Amino acid sequence: MSARRQDWQEWHRDYEDADSPVSRRLVQVRARLAMLLDEAVEPVRLLNLCCGDGRDTVPVLAGSERVVDACLVELDPGLAESARRAATEAGVRVEVRTGDAAATATYADRLPVDVLVLVGVLGNVSDADAERTVAATASMVVPGGTVMWSRSNRFRVEATHDYGDPAEWARDRFEAHGFETREFVVPEVDAWRLGISVLRRPAGASLPETLFSFVR
Repeated sequence: MSARRQDWQEWHRDYEDADSPVSRRLVQVRARLAMLLDEAVEPVRLLNLCCGDGRDTVPVLAGSERVVDACLVELDPGLAESARRAATEAGVRVEVRTGDAAATATYADRLPVDVLVLVGVLGNVSDADAERTVAATASMVVPGGTVMWSRSNRFRVEATHDYGDPAEWARDRFEAHGFETREFVVPEVDAWRLGISVLRRPAGASLPETLFSFVR
């Protein structure tokens, strides 16, 4: 863990700049989530871990005609409350749980799901924790289910692999754990990458109690 704890509410203020990298990523996340919901068979079970203030998910749910049973998980109480408020204002029925997304007991009763959103997670954990998390997702979604995930091309800790782009390493780890890469979005300028991985070979292992610890 870093000595200085990340202020996640401060970090989310980057979204106030419509031309920031996270805002550009948000456009792509929403578009692809809308696509996944449109393609899914109702009712769609959705889980969004480390959801922040719900901006990845709530506006998409508000604009979708699909029946979606959605659960959002966020550790920061202020951000979780913002997500609840956003859902209420948008007229969206969604459960927002204030809890640790790293602890699978927080949402085990919601598993498995059709769509799992892991945006903003893998780039903030060690390679070992990323490996554990990716492996666990094969037990968290139904066969044919989808994980939407993000990773930047930056290294926050010393790598345990020889990939030049850690997002490519993450993509290949999903494939090693039974997923097929449907999309791997690499923008021309920004550091973020966005992956859409579909489960083709379900995992036989049990779900671990803890997935990750953030390194910042």
